[in-house]
Amino acid sequence: MWALPIVLFVLAGCAAQPVPRRQAAVVRPRVSAETLAKRLVAQQADWPRRRRYDCGRIKCVALTFDDGPGPYTGKLLDLLHKREVRATFFVLGQMVAADPGGRFTRRIVDEGHEIGNHSWSHPALTGLSPEGVRHELGQTEELVRRLTGVRMRMMRPPYGSTDDRVAAETRREGLAQILWDVDTLDWLHRRPEAVVRAAATAKAGSIVLMHDIHPTTVEAVPKVLDTLSRKGFTFVTVSELYGRTPAPGRTYTAR
Repeated sequence: MWALPIVLFVLAGCAAQPVPRRQAAVVRPRVSAETLAKRLVAQQADWPRRRRYDCGRIKCVALTFDDGPGPYTGKLLDLLHKREVRATFFVLGQMVAADPGGRFTRRIVDEGHEIGNHSWSHPALTGLSPEGVRHELGQTEELVRRLTGVRMRMMRPPYGSTDDRVAAETRREGLAQILWDVDTLDWLHRRPEAVVRAAATAKAGSIVLMHDIHPTTVEAVPKVLDTLSRKGFTFVTVSELYGRTPAPGRTYTAR
């Protein structure tokens, strides 16, 4: 899957919630050669689009998770790994900074998920100056890139709040704007069954919004996967949904 022999030979020669205010120190734990090899692969321009799906012919759905990484992200990653499902995570810079050693942030990348920029502190970007928008996105980009080596190629504006000015800044930063067409409202209705019912309304090409900071959402994920699998859906990342990396500055809600 990783073409490890080649890469190892070379080695030998990405709703508002309260977030921490102080930036934690970034600790760089020692990692294995295999993990380093995966991160080299992750730096390729089409990462994580290593698989090929024709979502114009099959029923695809992209599960997306916002506002993490948080205390429950590890359990979610375990669930997705067990089911061999990839998702897209839109991370907050402050939460990445509070993630000890960047362990969950690194796992998102190392396990083949897509990572996107959700700003640093979850403000409504439409209320900021162009410089403020760049600061929110730039801080998060810098930290995630330092931890994982990955340059994020998409973002999700907090609250879905965007306009022409925000679009111009995201274009300048090389980021596509990813919204959604299925909102589970998991931040409001904190009951697993409510999350499952909302996710079940997905159609072919849907982008489903959830938040990995809520334990009830993570608890709902196995039933979400079961329900959508029975309906014939294939789970893909956002880039896989479109068959390419979304274009900078453009806004996407569903295929």
